[in-house]
Amino acid sequence: MSRLIAAPRRAAAWLRWYVTELTGENAYERHVERLRRADPAAPVPSRREFERQRVDRRYGGDPREGPHRGCC
Repeated sequence: MSRLIAAPRRAAAWLRWYVTELTGENAYERHVERLRRADPAAPVPSRREFERQRVDRRYGGDPREGPHRGCC
């Protein structure tokens, strides 16, 4: 009987992990882990700061500068 309960729980845990990896929800936690491993005294950005930097890196920052800010 316990196998019947454990299998769906394992499947749900795997699905949750997969979705959070796919959507990038775990990116902040991984970033904080890497910072702490490299230098435990290093300042850790807030989640909001991290997400803002991540979006700026991905999309190029200020939209008024155009879509190809760093290109050519």
